[in-house]
Amino acid sequence: MFTRFVTLLAGLLFGLGMMMSGMVDPNKVIGFLDFAGNWDPSLAFVMGGALFVFMPAYFFIIRKMDRPVCDTDFRLSKKQAVDSRLVIGAVLFGIGWGIAGICPGPAVTSLAGGHVSVLIFSASMVAGIWLGCRLTDMFENANELKVKTADVN
Repeated sequence: MFTRFVTLLAGLLFGLGMMMSGMVDPNKVIGFLDFAGNWDPSLAFVMGGALFVFMPAYFFIIRKMDRPVCDTDFRLSKKQAVDSRLVIGAVLFGIGWGIAGICPGPAVTSLAGGHVSVLIFSASMVAGIWLGCRLTDMFENANELKVKTADVN
């Protein structure tokens, strides 16, 4: 029960931060990303402020912890290499963020407002995640088949 309460509290705090910073406003985000036009640097201060709070907490508290407060262990990726999947995903994320002016965190926060554009974005995001998983599975299965075929020959 405590874990769920902490999760809810963290989600509410995240959503409140997104709303107060303006990250849920696509026009503000696009203004931040538009270096060639009427650039709005205010979101850089939001990101800098987040780092200003997080970095000391990480180095003095989180890094020294054996486990998180509400779980048995930290779930960190073991992968160290930058592969094509990571680069393609980052490029697609950036293109989507630049075109729509919204990314997954603020989209989930904005769902409570019930705006049609956010609902369409969120549905498209879920469909894209589903399609990406299917394509990844398909390519991995094709590569496994090639390896098995090569082993037989």
